[in-house]
Amino acid sequence: MDPVTLSDDRLILRPMRPSDAGHVLAGWQDETVRRWTEVPAEPTLRQARAFVEVVCAQGWQDATNLIFAAELKRTGEFVGSLGVFGLSWAGLSEQLAWVGYWTAAGQRGRGHTSAALRMMSAWAFGALGVDRLEAVVEVGNDASLACAERAGYVLEGTHRARTVQNGSRRDAWVAALLPQDLDRPSSVPYPCAAPGPPHPAGQWPARTGPAAGTVGDGRPATGAVRLPG
Repeated sequence: MDPVTLSDDRLILRPMRPSDAGHVLAGWQDETVRRWTEVPAEPTLRQARAFVEVVCAQGWQDATNLIFAAELKRTGEFVGSLGVFGLSWAGLSEQLAWVGYWTAAGQRGRGHTSAALRMMSAWAFGALGVDRLEAVVEVGNDASLACAERAGYVLEGTHRARTVQNGSRRDAWVAALLPQDLDRPSSVPYPCAAPGPPHPAGQWPARTGPAAGTVGDGRPATGAVRLPG
């Protein structure tokens, strides 16, 4: 698959390029990113270059993991990275994928990542024919969940042992976005689709964890993305 570039009045989402290696390394070294994201234990610029030039490029070539760099349209400043992961082309029933994202330290709390996530998700529904996107967020990472929710993702519940962090399995919140949530058709008819949230008022899945109740407090948004060691 050929890499693509997306844009709106605010942001440009483009394929990673060699000059992004320094930004990737800075992200891997950031304590908040490291807390919630699987990154190399002692990251080096060489690893970051390999990620940008090999891993990201291969993901586009194979059409399995499509990773973007996000930058501000007006200034060209690097905002962070996000992608659509786990794509399968086995058949229409397998058109499900998950998203990951992290935000550069100097760009947090400005809504850039949620805007980028919504733009990328809309593109995935149209260009890739995906029928469901999931944000899998380790329990306690309220900022990442809030970012997904601002992009339109709906929290569906907690999955046990859904993600791996620092060598151990962790419970995760799972939020999902469907084409219908963005007024788009699905590639396979979904007769259960209905307007409005899928949970009755006051019966949304409860959040648990050390930071429960602090959603939207401006802490950095990061997503659970496995990176090369």
